[in-house]
Amino acid sequence: MALSGITRHGVLAAIEEFDRLGREEFLAKYRFGKALSYFVYHNGKFYDSKAIAGYAHGEIAGESRWTTDDFTGGEASVARHLRDRLGFEFIVQTVDWTRDELVLACDLVWANDWHELRAEYPQVIELSALLRRYWASTLERRETNFRSPNSVGRKTSDIATQHPDHKGRPTRGGKLDRLVLAEFMANPQALHEEAMALRAAIVDGETLDITAARKDEVDVESGAQEGRLLEQRSLRYERKPALRNRTIKAFKKKYGFVACEACRFDFSKFYGLRGEGFIECHHRTPLSQSGVTETMPGDLILLCSNCHRMVHCKRPWLTVAQLLDLVRTNGATP
Repeated sequence: MALSGITRHGVLAAIEEFDRLGREEFLAKYRFGKALSYFVYHNGKFYDSKAIAGYAHGEIAGESRWTTDDFTGGEASVARHLRDRLGFEFIVQTVDWTRDELVLACDLVWANDWHELRAEYPQVIELSALLRRYWASTLERRETNFRSPNSVGRKTSDIATQHPDHKGRPTRGGKLDRLVLAEFMANPQALHEEAMALRAAIVDGETLDITAARKDEVDVESGAQEGRLLEQRSLRYERKPALRNRTIKAFKKKYGFVACEACRFDFSKFYGLRGEGFIECHHRTPLSQSGVTETMPGDLILLCSNCHRMVHCKRPWLTVAQLLDLVRTNGATP
């Protein structure tokens, strides 16, 4: 019996058994490894596609359950049947390297005089850990070797062997590898600074979830369900509230009011007592760049929420001078 004999009823039975046992026990009991790329997505949960199909095959009258050795096709062929014929939703977790990731990898190759770096190199091991933090919100749905040192090392080889000075045949790299390499070669210092900014953003807890972004796309006519409690974990730099409070008090003592030092927005004028003394505090040199440091009151600047957000809304972040120039240029009174 081929895949065509598997029914929707059989797949639902497999999902029910999967939920009853849990992923680890289900895969062990029915002799399957973890899916690499294709997952059935049903009622908000992910299911290893081949394992589900193998169990469902045993729901066909007179047929036994398949193990991974019984399949003649790969995950893609399973997905076509379960999705196109049976109507199940599929999530493809094969994730190409993003431009951000390639900039970080290319930065390593550039620093290594345009030579590849092997998996055991400390720089590769460190970048592997950083990229796994980048994808932190989706790691539970990926193989344990996702963005491993081996995969990072291979990517540095893809980049290095595309360099014009490389002697020999290039490895199999993608078009984006070549574009990022060309961009890096044209302006290495700017791309290096971008790589440093990306590192800081990842350490600050900015991760990426392509799957979640895809699921969040909704028809504006129909709306979307919201309101579930979600747990979010990230690392952030230590800040001392006393420094912020001292800076605000010093400003008020000098000027008699509290306002944004860039656009002069005064919350108390717009919101009365509720806005009295409200302001945000920005480090002139971001802690993600300075690391552990002795911060003095003069290292801080008071910004309204809008100006503060404009500094941080995209990389590279604005310096205080650039923010002030932006405000002046666009007509506000600094």
